[in-house]
Amino acid sequence: MNLFNRVVPSRRHAPLPPQRPAGTSASSALSDPGLVNLTGEWVVDPAHSRIGFSVRHAMVTTVRGCFLEYESRLYFDALDPARSRADITLFTASVDTGVEQRDAHLVGRDFLDAATYPRMRFTSSGVEHTGSDLFRMSGDLTIKGVSRPVVLDMTYIGHVTDPFGYERVGFDGTTTINRSDWGLTYNSRLAEGGAMVSEKVRLQLDIAAIRLAPTGG
Repeated sequence: MNLFNRVVPSRRHAPLPPQRPAGTSASSALSDPGLVNLTGEWVVDPAHSRIGFSVRHAMVTTVRGCFLEYESRLYFDALDPARSRADITLFTASVDTGVEQRDAHLVGRDFLDAATYPRMRFTSSGVEHTGSDLFRMSGDLTIKGVSRPVVLDMTYIGHVTDPFGYERVGFDGTTTINRSDWGLTYNSRLAEGGAMVSEKVRLQLDIAAIRLAPTGG
């Protein structure tokens, strides 16, 4: 079975300029010399990535889901991680938990209200290199028209050139949010007094990105 895909995700936006967030300073080079070659613009490969979430259900189990459709713009600067940036737009109607009835509830007005708010978005505002292959990315998460700051803990996984010549890089990221901060307040109570759906939602990003070829001037 071929693990790779010849189709490179399309470039839907103009390139991200390598701008340094205000108040940040240049960071020293990362420990892996090979990372220097990764500086440039990338795009998330949906065929080999997962942008998902997990939430406690009925206080005794965990429901996991993901978004199947999204657009992305990434810029990675190995010599100065503070210049790295990310912009990811998720299409709310593409949520998938593996249960059709539950997905229909999630895209309805009780939760994501996909008809009114078809997109949710994360836009980074700063990146810190916290040691070895670890990073901390801050930014704004917008859900249902509400934007609030979040911080993602990111881990660099590695990079490779696949059999078709595409350069790929991997990062994992996670953060935990309180869904009611974004107006996702629907809930029902259990007979024992607990909540059917936890307020806390863990966001999980398993990212495989493909380098975009530079465009001619």
